[in-house]
Amino acid sequence: MIVKKVENIQEALQGLQSGMTVMFGGFGLCGIPENSIAYLSKQNINDLTCISNNAGVDDFGLGLLLKQKQIKKMISSYVGENAEFERQMLSGELQVELLPQGTLAEKCRAAQAGIPAFYTPAGYGTEVGIGKESRAFNGKMYLMEEAFKADFAIVKAWKGDEAGNLIFKATARNFNACMCGAAKITIAEVEELLPAGSLNPNEIHIPGIFVQRIFQGKDYEKRIEQRTVIKKAL
Repeated sequence: MIVKKVENIQEALQGLQSGMTVMFGGFGLCGIPENSIAYLSKQNINDLTCISNNAGVDDFGLGLLLKQKQIKKMISSYVGENAEFERQMLSGELQVELLPQGTLAEKCRAAQAGIPAFYTPAGYGTEVGIGKESRAFNGKMYLMEEAFKADFAIVKAWKGDEAGNLIFKATARNFNACMCGAAKITIAEVEELLPAGSLNPNEIHIPGIFVQRIFQGKDYEKRIEQRTVIKKAL
């Protein structure tokens, strides 16, 4: 069995350089690779093209890379609660490609499956479709979308083993699962790293064949972007 475990975050992110295209798993602040993002924010790496559902908030998640002007282009489906993302987009400092959320997910999944392109009705007749091939199927128009081409995919899982098998917790499965194997190199940071064979095969969401490097993270903050509570009745 091939052991995918690396000893530290430096080894996990080896080879990630300026100008590369990087996928980041998670949704809002849920299930994001906190350790990897924080580490990259302290490195002399810039001009990144980042593929992620959104860009975190101003001082957390991908917002850290935006603040340091390390991101050249964001490919996402939602500006979110990040004021700096909005400011850079409106000022022209940041290139932004907004996609329908389902299209974003499918472009990841297509890359994971080795499918070069697919057709979707989402975005036809809007700015999303400008410059893209379109075709009619059964009387309905569709846009052709190409699969993503990324150098690295960085995901975060709840549990993993040394062979790279992953289990995600609840909604953190979202974009993390479809980004595994969707880049040349997939890096997984996990809350709990176990010996190979420790995970129940029936509970594994992503098999280790989609993962090249895995390491155990630490000190997860797990922020909540919008905390909503109900007042307790007296």
